[in-house]
Amino acid sequence: MSHSRNSADVRLGRLLCRILRHHPEQVGITLDEHGWADVEDLLAALAGCRPIDRAKLEEIVRTDAKQRYSMSADGRLIRANQGHSIPVDVELPLTRPPELLWHGTGEKYAASIDAQGLLPKSRLYVHLSSDEETARAVGRRHGRPVLYQVRSGQMWADGIPFYRSVNGVWLTRAVPARYLERQPGPI
Repeated sequence: MSHSRNSADVRLGRLLCRILRHHPEQVGITLDEHGWADVEDLLAALAGCRPIDRAKLEEIVRTDAKQRYSMSADGRLIRANQGHSIPVDVELPLTRPPELLWHGTGEKYAASIDAQGLLPKSRLYVHLSSDEETARAVGRRHGRPVLYQVRSGQMWADGIPFYRSVNGVWLTRAVPARYLERQPGPI
């Protein structure tokens, strides 16, 4: 999160993630097939539990350090860019990835990844980073970090589709173990 955001904004951002990625029904809204929610419906639904208006919502979308959200050009709709656990199509074009991508995770998951590869678990896609530093930061959020290099160019050549979210995160349905190289040592 940006350092300029206060703790109330951070909590509100987390609430938006939960609603727009996982549980819109908790506040009584619905998402369309592409993950869009009506902004006025969202604001009305949140009015009972959080003080928020359109200006505050737009500020959160604009200042979110991870660029998790998008608003439609006319400002009437909002959605999470990726990370959904509910079936939505966020309309990402098939995109050829770079030769190598990165995945950071916690040490507690490494044995499973070494055996099974990367699986989306509760999400629709596996999230990959285009740079090693971002993957390191993600890994640190999951405990003692482990870094994997992903042979994404070979995956693409083998017919495995990739998508790139509007915030630069690379997405694919799964990464079989044969395309992974666990990086040695502490990261």
